[in-house]
Formats: sequence, C-alpha cells, structure tokens
Amino acid sequence: MIEVQSLVKKFDGIEVLKGITSSFNSREVSFIIGRSGSGKTVFMQCLLGLIRYDSGQVLFDGEQHDFQSMDTKVKEFRNRIGVVFQYSALFDWLNVSENIRFPLDNLTDLTSAEKKDKVEEALLQVGLQEAWKKLPVEISGGMKKRVAIARALIMNPKYLFADEPNSGLDPYTSSQIDELFKKLTLEHNTTTIINSHDINSVISIGDKASFLHRGEKEWEGPVRELKQGALTPALEEFMLSSEIIKSYRSL
Repeated sequence: MIEVQSLVKKFDGIEVLKGITSSFNSREVSFIIGRSGSGKTVFMQCLLGLIRYDSGQVLFDGEQHDFQSMDTKVKEFRNRIGVVFQYSALFDWLNVSENIRFPLDNLTDLTSAEKKDKVEEALLQVGLQEAWKKLPVEISGGMKKRVAIARALIMNPKYLFADEPNSGLDPYTSSQIDELFKKLTLEHNTTTIINSHDINSVISIGDKASFLHRGEKEWEGPVRELKQGALTPALEEFMLSSEIIKSYRSL
C-alpha cells in the first residue's frame, strides 16, 4: 500500500501539486488521470523519488524513504519498485532477452543459470518467447511495451508504476497491454499505479482513479463511479472525450 499525505510541490514558487492526499492498494490497478498540465506526471515523479516534493509524505507500507540516500536499506527498497516508461526506454544495442536481464545483471548476484531461468519466466509471462533474440528495432511498439513490462517485473517488485503505457499503440494492442497489467497485478500482488489520459484503459481494467485538475486532486473513487455521472464539471468534460463513456451515458 502507498499512502500520500498533503503532498506539495513547487517550481519557482508556484504550486504544481497543491496538498494531494491519496492511497493506493495492493492487488489493484489505480489510475492517475487528468489533462496535460494537470500535475499527474509531477505527482508520479514525486512518488518515485525522481524529484523532491516540498512538503507532505509518501509512505510505502507505512515507511517513508529518502530516495536520494545511498543507504543500503534504501537501495534494497528501490529494487522493489518497477517502472514502465512511456516510450519503453529499451537499450537499442541489447536484444529482448538482454534488455529484460539488465536489472539482474546490475542489481543482483544471481548466477547465469538463475538469471536465465528468471528471464525465460518473464518472457513466458508477456508472451515473447519467440522474440528473445530480436533487437528493439526489429519488434513492434506493442512488443516493446511487453519487453518494458517484463523488465519492470524481473525483480519481483512490490510496487509497479507505468507512465502512459498505451501511448502510440493501436486500440487492439492497447487492450492487450491493459489486460497484461491487470493479470500481472493480481499474480504478483503488486500495487500498480498507471499515469494515463486513456479513459478506455481506465474503464477496462482500473479499480480506482484519481483525477487531478490544476494541481489538485479534484475527484477520487472506484472506477465504476466514473460511468454513473455525478462528477465535477472538469471531470465530466474529461470523461466525455471517451466514446465508451458517451455510449454508457446514452443507454
């Protein structure tokens, strides 16, 4: 579980995050949604420790961690976090298998045989057994996302973050990636947080959503409530950009 308490982040004295309080549960896919410029990317970066927030707390199962510290305990904790970047961030000179194995090579003392077993298991989980020798340039955008997900999961993380994982993908591939996130969240008992503007994904696999608007958490609740109306004006406008939501409302 991740708990966020009164999180504030300023840039040049201007509040980008305005006292956000929220929580994210294990075995759930939670979405952070909002328009561009709403603060959702900064929010995720604060949760990941990529940037320092000005005040508030982020607790991982009741503990606060200084991500900038080189303390052994903090290093071990960071290894429990998996991240899927928006553009996959694969190494072009490494093949699929080597990209997935990269965290094991740099963060563990596993033997070659143990690494091989873990990579093969990861390839099986994301359905890339036949592509293990291919370079990133030789595979599709959807396959690159699968490699990125497998790499994020190879350390068996307790917390999984994804930034716009369906960006640039066609609807069919997007739905496959969505189902993969849901499946792996349940199988690995992870706390999964996805930063997205794709309402179709939210409705399809989300358990909970947090809507940010101008740096504030304007709405939060179970995804099923997004289909029922009674939303804030800004969220209502955001939701009606989705054809799925329009179809629900017309029934």
